[in-house]
Amino acid sequence: MTMIRRYSWPILIVGLALAGILLAVADIATDKRWPQPMSHVIVGPSLYGKPPLATQTLRFDRTRVGDKLIFESPIVGLGPVDPYAAIRAFLTNGAGLVLLALAGLIAFPKRARNAVERLEASPGPVTALGAGLVLVLLTLGVVTLLRFTLLFLAVVPLVLAAALVAALFGVGCISLSIGRLIHQRLRLPEVHPLIAALVGALVVFDLAVIPYAGVIAFAAVAMAGLGLTVITRFGSSGGWSFVDLDW
Repeated sequence: MTMIRRYSWPILIVGLALAGILLAVADIATDKRWPQPMSHVIVGPSLYGKPPLATQTLRFDRTRVGDKLIFESPIVGLGPVDPYAAIRAFLTNGAGLVLLALAGLIAFPKRARNAVERLEASPGPVTALGAGLVLVLLTLGVVTLLRFTLLFLAVVPLVLAAALVAALFGVGCISLSIGRLIHQRLRLPEVHPLIAALVGALVVFDLAVIPYAGVIAFAAVAMAGLGLTVITRFGSSGGWSFVDLDW
C-alpha cells in the first residue's frame, strides 16, 4: 500500500493518458456511423476511407504504419478501430493542450493562484461559466460588426487572439484547480503544483474526446476559462468590480 501511495501520481498520470487514448479510439470509431460536429478538432482526421496510398504524396510517414494499425470494429455498424490516430491525437493536440496550460501557470504563477482561489470559492465555477458564455456572445457580436467595416477589419484577428490567450490562461487555472481537487479527494501525497496541473489538463483532454459529449464538455471548460480570466482581470488580486470607476 505504501508503494502504491508513493507512486500514486505517476500511476494517475499514466491512467489518464491511457483513458484519453481509449476515448479517442471510441470517438473515431463512432464518428463514422454517427458523425459528430467538430469531432476532428481534437482527434484529427482519420486515414480510414481515404484514396489508396499510391495516389497520395507521403512526406513524413513513408513506413505506412498508420494503415497497418487500422482494424475493423468488433461492433457492427461502427467505424474502424484506429489506435494510431488516437495516439497521434494525444501526442499532438493533447500534448499541446497540456503545454499551453502549464505555460500560463509558469509565466504568471501569482496571477494563476489568485484566479484559482476565486474559482474555488463559491459560486466560482458557475460565475466563470456564465461570464464566459456572455463573453463568447459579445465576441461573436463584435467580430460580426467588425467584418462589415473596412477600417477595423484588421482588428478581428486581434480580438480572436486576445480571446484565445484569455481562454488558455483560464483553462490552465481550471486544470490546476482540478488537480488540487483530485489531490484533496483522493488524499494523495504532496506534489509540485505543476504535476497537479498536468493531471488536471489530462482530465480536460479526456473530457474533450468523450464521444459526442466531448465537444460540449470542452466548450464549457473553454468558456469557463475565458470567463475566469475576465472576472479576475487576468488573475489580478483585486478582481472585477465597477468600484474602480468611482474615485
